[in-house]
Amino acid sequence: MRRVRFFFFFSSIPTVVLCSWFLNAFQALSLTEFGTSRTSDVALVVGQPVSFPFNSSLFHLAVSTARAEEKDNNLLPVVSSPSAAPDALMPLLAPSPTHPLTPNRPVPVLSGLCAFNFSAAAHIVSETATDCWSKLAPYLGNVICCPQLETMFHILIGESSKVNGQLALNTTIADYCFSDVQRILTSEGANESLPLICSAQPSNFTEGSCPVNSVKEVEQAINGSKLLTDCKTVDPVKECCNPVCQPAISEAARRLALKVPGLFSPDDVRVSPIQQSVVDDCENVVLRWLASQLTSDKAKSVLRVLFNCNVNRVCPLIFPDPSEVARNCANTVKNATKCCMTLDNYISGVQQQSLITNLQGLNCAASLGMMLQKKNITENVYNLCHVNLKDFSLQAFGSQGCLLRSLPSDVTDETSSGISFTCDLNDNIAAPWPPVSHASTPSSCNKPITMPAFPAATSAWNGQSQAFMIIFLLPALCLAMMMP
Repeated sequence: MRRVRFFFFFSSIPTVVLCSWFLNAFQALSLTEFGTSRTSDVALVVGQPVSFPFNSSLFHLAVSTARAEEKDNNLLPVVSSPSAAPDALMPLLAPSPTHPLTPNRPVPVLSGLCAFNFSAAAHIVSETATDCWSKLAPYLGNVICCPQLETMFHILIGESSKVNGQLALNTTIADYCFSDVQRILTSEGANESLPLICSAQPSNFTEGSCPVNSVKEVEQAINGSKLLTDCKTVDPVKECCNPVCQPAISEAARRLALKVPGLFSPDDVRVSPIQQSVVDDCENVVLRWLASQLTSDKAKSVLRVLFNCNVNRVCPLIFPDPSEVARNCANTVKNATKCCMTLDNYISGVQQQSLITNLQGLNCAASLGMMLQKKNITENVYNLCHVNLKDFSLQAFGSQGCLLRSLPSDVTDETSSGISFTCDLNDNIAAPWPPVSHASTPSSCNKPITMPAFPAATSAWNGQSQAFMIIFLLPALCLAMMMP
């Protein structure tokens, strides 16, 4: 299978017209042929033909487009050559030193008051900018962008602690550093609204309510050698359900929290919200110390696994009131068709929110199922209406859902093919209807079905070559391009 890169040459074509052409052309493709070895070719006459090979249901999203600048509501002409200078055809990715995405964007003006060594963590910062690329961040925020952003925060403080011995910043310096980080990321193509998308704020750099913030105090309070032994290597498959590193971090954080006079009592049966808040803040301090003891790449690997455990435990989607679904599914014997149409319309609206992992899909199916059960829908309408887990994730033309892998992953910056990430179209896993006895969402560690850690592949995929397609997020990207 050959890789495909998409070159689109624009000549003062209004974005809405251009996107209409794109959508009409791509909708002509037979999406039902995913997983076969057949090749479909479509020529999109916007400047030159483009071919689309379809022979694997496992795919990378690869988007390559021209840098579009709005002028008099039109797109400026773009001259293409990947090796050419600033006005070359640019893939949708955060820039690498040899392939700048935003050549006309000024170098960020920093405060000069932040002690972070951005050079020492330059590749982590660039990876974060790519993971949080402007147009994709709203769709990948929960799974890829925000965990990577939090990881970068801890690594930056861990690196600076090697110089100043501090694992937290005071509020004034935190404001400056947060502003500098945001400017650097934005200059490299990251979304300008990351604080909103990821609920990030300057306090992410402080110690919060943790009473300890220096390297010396931390090392005096915790068993550092045990923590490093348990966390130096983290199994990405086993850690979430059979944790080794997480208990060590929690124990170290509790030791730091004990420094608060009178916070804990020997008679405490359960942890209060105030106590838990202190422990949580101390966990951040412990993670920064851990990051300072590892290389930046190793720290990223460990932290992303830990954060990914939290990602997969919950459903990130917001479900509106399903009263209409409950009303039309009250008597499925007589109104099965109406019930399924209503349920399909409801899920179609929800799935526009985000890309999700397969384990998140399991939690989302359980959440909606329990909402319907509370409205007296006891029959398994998922089975009746053939609802799959991937129906809860963002779709390609409403028919091909994409489930991200449950293990940590990144958006890939490939000079030859643009920006890409791996997701799966092949896992047609039926959404399980939650047992009536469940009062809460079942744990992803006690899942009722077998879930692949990696996206499945058909026999048409040889394990080494993967097709690159633009079709998946085209509607969303067109919408984003038309926004001011």
